[in-house]
Amino acid sequence: MKWTIVMVAAVAVIAGGVWYFAGKDDATLQYQTALVTRGDLTQVVTATGTLNPVTNVTVGSQISGIIQTLYADWNSPVKANQVVAQLDPATYKAAVAQAEGDLANSKANLELNEIQAKRSSDLFTNNLISGSDYDTAIANQHQAQAMVQIKQASLDNAKVNLSRCTIYSPVDGTVISRNVDVGQTVAASLSAPTLFIIANDLAQMQIDSNVSEADIGSVEEGQPVTFTVDAFPDRKFTGRIMQIRNSPTTVQNVVTYDTVIGVSNPDLKLRPGMTANASIITAQRSGGLKIPNAALRFRLPEPSTNKTFAAQLLAKIGLGRETKPAATNTVPVAKSGDTNKTEVAANTETPLTGNEPPQELFRRVQEMRDRGEEVPPEIRAKLRELYQSGALQRPGGGGGSGARGGGGSGSRGSQPASRTIYVLATNAPAGEPAPQAVRVKTGISDGAYTEITDGLKEGDVVITAVKFQQSQVATPPAGASPFGGGGFRGGGR
Repeated sequence: MKWTIVMVAAVAVIAGGVWYFAGKDDATLQYQTALVTRGDLTQVVTATGTLNPVTNVTVGSQISGIIQTLYADWNSPVKANQVVAQLDPATYKAAVAQAEGDLANSKANLELNEIQAKRSSDLFTNNLISGSDYDTAIANQHQAQAMVQIKQASLDNAKVNLSRCTIYSPVDGTVISRNVDVGQTVAASLSAPTLFIIANDLAQMQIDSNVSEADIGSVEEGQPVTFTVDAFPDRKFTGRIMQIRNSPTTVQNVVTYDTVIGVSNPDLKLRPGMTANASIITAQRSGGLKIPNAALRFRLPEPSTNKTFAAQLLAKIGLGRETKPAATNTVPVAKSGDTNKTEVAANTETPLTGNEPPQELFRRVQEMRDRGEEVPPEIRAKLRELYQSGALQRPGGGGGSGARGGGGSGSRGSQPASRTIYVLATNAPAGEPAPQAVRVKTGISDGAYTEITDGLKEGDVVITAVKFQQSQVATPPAGASPFGGGGFRGGGR
């Protein structure tokens, strides 16, 4: 009787297991999908920079002296040749008076030497003096003439220095900085001291932005720019690329180029020194086919390598480990009908940290560029270090591949890239929708969506993720440290 009960219980367990696993594991995977739609795409290159006046004039003093009067202050509008400051002229007036006296003395000496030269000429004609005496008289006359010129130059110099006691504005504009006060002594030695800084026209400004070397290839003069400043976070300002300067700037192995953006500021809301967060529009599409970038990252999960009933049963009762599909970094995507379960998507990758093996880091960066995603500056710097150390070899042909592409003719990445995505085909033999690999050509990307130039049509269904029940996602054992390491499993001593 006892053995009969045991056998009946075993048969019941086996039958229940068969029913359970047959109903669970043979079920069709659920996919998270998105439709291929038409819409507008704008590809941008982001950069930061500082707002500056187009013309910034520094007004200084060529002479030393005490500031006697100031005629301009902060934010004062000034006109060209308007007096903005006055130095104490007493010292320079005295220098002019002295130079005038020296000049008068030299002229008197010249008159005397001219008379002596004329007398010597008459005497020499009558053979009353020697030739040497005559030559001396003529030379003294010439020296007196030269001395008059020297004293005249000294007087002119003294008058120029006196005129420099009055400081004029060289341009029309607005005073944005005043560096002196009344009574302050300014000393002009090797460099002229700065008295004022005048912005020529605050209605026309420029942004000196820093564009990284990875993005400079798609930036061209004349491209439109939108930007924001912290002072007006809800307002978008516009500008246009005016110049790309060839002088590079290297900070912590990150190479950038100064890109000058012209900005109109008619209402004077923008002020010098503001930080601008600029988006340079390198390409635009209107009404093009587009898909979410998640569809480009999606890969089918690998099938389970252990399908035996015994292994699954042992895993369910806690005596073994059930093999799951290769779904790493699963994240919740939706709530299922059962409030105690959460569906998760299995298509995302771990964010790059720069500590990956060189070849893995290179592969991931190439995939990010192919998808049109922004590569963080620190990751680009890490790649550059690997190239310089020899741990990575640059691809053939010099420049890096994987453009953010789609700009004007000749811009980097203007050629479409070929990618493989998965669509949900409804014409599968079993009648159930099944994933099907499709080769497509991609165009520009705005970071969230990518343009499709060939391979898909509007209304196609692309797969962006595989959804699993929360119970199917591997969870770390109780007591495990979230920062790695073994940790303790319950009831440590």
